[in-house]
Amino acid sequence: MTELVLAAAFGYLLGSIPFGLVLTRAAGLGDIRSIGSGNIGATNVLRTGNKGLAAATLVLDSGKGAFAALLAGWLVSPDAAAAAGLFAVIGHNFPVWLNFKGGKGVATTLGVLLAVSWPVGVAACLTWVAVAAIARISSLSALLALLLAPVYAGFWAGRSVVAMAAILAILGFARHSANIRRLLDGTEPKIGQKKG
Repeated sequence: MTELVLAAAFGYLLGSIPFGLVLTRAAGLGDIRSIGSGNIGATNVLRTGNKGLAAATLVLDSGKGAFAALLAGWLVSPDAAAAAGLFAVIGHNFPVWLNFKGGKGVATTLGVLLAVSWPVGVAACLTWVAVAAIARISSLSALLALLLAPVYAGFWAGRSVVAMAAILAILGFARHSANIRRLLDGTEPKIGQKKG
């Protein structure tokens, strides 16, 4: 139990690093929270017009989740990997450094899924890519990838991964509540489209 708590704490601290905010400030673009959706993730970074920074944010946000899960799995156990991965996403969504106001955790979730069960992660990523290519709406792509991740885990992973993916899906849907309303209203912006 102590090892699981430590893995969760490590995952939270690593996940709480706000790479989108750090990169945009370092590039002289100001506070990413003041534009678009106010989100610190890659989709909102893309709204600055800087595709390189958006790509770097995507890689780093997914990478921190993957690293947390991989290290905990290597040092402790698969259950610790799931705990570290889950809390890495929670750290991204509710970072202590930003008064618990963070991102939506999609990239971090995909990184975690790739680390704990690569077939599940690949299937979720392909779902995101396929929906994005057809609909050009990031939130819809994310929601469908999150929704199907526990189903994929049921085929290719153990119970701890299924449970983790289900919790992350619920968390992801809660974080996308405003997006869901805009999707239903037909006002959700397309990928790369400036919002606000």
